[in-house]
Amino acid sequence: MKHLIDPMDLTKEELDQIIALAEDIIANREKYQEIQAHRKLATLFYEPSTRTRLSFTAAMMELGGNVLGFSDAKSSSVSKGESVQDTVRVVGCFADVIAMRHYIEGAQLYASEVSKVPIINAGDGSHSHPTQTLTDLLTIQRELGRIDGITIGFCGDLRFGRTVHSLIKALSRYKDIRVVLIAPDELKLPDYIKQDVCDRLGIRYREVSSMEEVISELDVLYMTRVQKERFLDQDEFDRVKDSFVLDAAKMSLAKEKMAVLHPLPRVNEILTEVDADPRAAYFRQVENGKFVRMALMTKLIEWKDDPAHAMPAHEIPVTDPSLRCPNPRCICNNEHAPYRFRRSGSGTLRCWYCDAKAK
Repeated sequence: MKHLIDPMDLTKEELDQIIALAEDIIANREKYQEIQAHRKLATLFYEPSTRTRLSFTAAMMELGGNVLGFSDAKSSSVSKGESVQDTVRVVGCFADVIAMRHYIEGAQLYASEVSKVPIINAGDGSHSHPTQTLTDLLTIQRELGRIDGITIGFCGDLRFGRTVHSLIKALSRYKDIRVVLIAPDELKLPDYIKQDVCDRLGIRYREVSSMEEVISELDVLYMTRVQKERFLDQDEFDRVKDSFVLDAAKMSLAKEKMAVLHPLPRVNEILTEVDADPRAAYFRQVENGKFVRMALMTKLIEWKDDPAHAMPAHEIPVTDPSLRCPNPRCICNNEHAPYRFRRSGSGTLRCWYCDAKAK
């Protein structure tokens, strides 16, 4: 069975199929309006969401299917102490595919180990957000006409930004990608992403501290908000929250065909004066998310019993009773998931579920 837990769960060919199907859905919407009739999507959202949850709901409805689930875990049996795996076992009896968002990192991977229907990771903490990645790839393709050969700048919160981590992973599948990392010291991209993705997979990158010095080089500027909910220290958040703001003056330095993306919601990192600029693609990006989720669910349901579309082979996990995951937001420190680890490209042992360095 094929789940989508991490962007690397999809082969390059599968990525291309999903993006091509999304393009065809955009061009021929009536052709697909009953293709998932009588199918059911379950949305299990343990964390607040507007765009992602409504995007999944609208996607299945436009395919002719139905939607069930919850948008607040307090209204489910989770409030009684039901585990993630048990919830998925139960919901899998009623649905054909499950989209899950969870504040606990690794929850979807843990759930997929027992699920009898495809699981889609709709965001797990600050770890991964692969359907936003598909949205981003489709948007880049539609805005620029290509993904290969682009220079993309990631600006803002690169430390906690799961959308950034996921997109960098996916871009490793494309040719001649150049990445510029624009962030304050407190919010720089984690070293393990640089080592395990950029260095190991050959993505050229450089780090800068100012948007103005690089904006003229960029084909894509990917803005992110500073996520208050990811900070444990209010003073640290206050120091960096206004670090980078995109305005009309900075846009005047950019290429005529540059595309500005943002996973939304924004706070103050893009001024509203930028919205009227034709290069501002972030609201078109939202709609693209619906279409790419339509394509993804269609493909996962189609691939469900096809052995040619199985999950990628992984190394055997390392187990060591002396090791623990130090991440308090990891599934193995919140439920009964076992402590398991994988060896990164640099040889470091990292948590199987959340990628934290073992201790």
